[in-house]
Amino acid sequence: MRILLFSTLFPSAVRPIHGIFVETRLRELIKTGQVKAKVIAPVPWFPWSGEQFGEYGLFAATPRFEQRNGLEVYHPRYLLPPKVGMNVAPHTLAIAALPVVKKLIKEGFDFDLIDAHYYYPDGVAASIIAKKLGKPFVVTARGTDLNLIPKHAYPRKLILQAAADASASIGVCQALMDSLRDLGADPNKLNTLRNGVDLERFVPEPREAARHKLGLPVNTKLLLSVGHLIERKGHFVAIDALPLLPHDVQLLIAGGGPDRAALQRQADTLGVSKRVQFVGVVPQTDLKWWYSAADALTLCSSREGWANVLLEAMACGTPVIATNIWGTPEVVSTLAAGVLMPERSGRGLAQAWHTLFADYPQRAATRAHADTFSWDATTQGQLGLFRQIIANH
Repeated sequence: MRILLFSTLFPSAVRPIHGIFVETRLRELIKTGQVKAKVIAPVPWFPWSGEQFGEYGLFAATPRFEQRNGLEVYHPRYLLPPKVGMNVAPHTLAIAALPVVKKLIKEGFDFDLIDAHYYYPDGVAASIIAKKLGKPFVVTARGTDLNLIPKHAYPRKLILQAAADASASIGVCQALMDSLRDLGADPNKLNTLRNGVDLERFVPEPREAARHKLGLPVNTKLLLSVGHLIERKGHFVAIDALPLLPHDVQLLIAGGGPDRAALQRQADTLGVSKRVQFVGVVPQTDLKWWYSAADALTLCSSREGWANVLLEAMACGTPVIATNIWGTPEVVSTLAAGVLMPERSGRGLAQAWHTLFADYPQRAATRAHADTFSWDATTQGQLGLFRQIIANH
């Protein structure tokens, strides 16, 4: 099968962990030897690169073409104007990408199917391109695209039209497909194919050895929070919990983003700054050491389709404390996996911490829970779905 993956969620040389879960799913497909693929991962147009421009500077610095892990990746530029960007993005995405798609076909990559990730604007743009070229397409929903964006009338209309035109919709958790069904999509086109976890990359390392490697204290409890430093990820909730946790508990925050200074001020105000360590962005290849060093991972998100960090931590033998949202209960489903917070607050996290440590699971049991989320079933399900779509087109 020849697949064209289309998504703004895909890593690049300047944003190496952005959308890495999309790249991972594609790489698992390619491992089967049954798929050839190319990637179109558009980025917003911006005229100047440089650190002073933040994320927009990274957009400008993104190469137009690169090879990642043997994959050809194209990064055309699309316009994302202020104020009206949400409504016009699907159209500007399609306009920017269509010439690249036609060029690939002309050069011999006449693909069988478009595999789009993130329903809006990416999936809608893919539907526009697919219609112009007479190609089938599928869209994978990943979280905010269905649990927040459909609150806006025009995007909701386009999402439902794309769902009607798509050969299939895929959700990384059942809750997302339930949401799309409730919006009015055809239930017969909805499929749940959960993300797996790389059980070879994420393995338990001896906790003491991991702490020595990272320069972390050995005789203390470590709580790890991983994710972009934005409100939605809820690092502030973890800081709020510290005064309610035992005094030997320290918080490690891994990630970068605009809320770094605000989080530091919060820790200062609460008098817990000496118990909080900001470790910056951690490459995925190094994350296993941080997971293994921690006594627990916390994920305090307000919205999350299928949080890969939960499975990654569990695969390293580290249980989790997470908010009870969307696909998370499908992951944190046993005592070995961890505990769901009764509420998204510092008090809720502290209560979950005490529950977890009252009957702390064996690392082997936590790893065994992660073992049930290998990529094999998801990959085979995706292959079967794609074969059927191509055969019926």
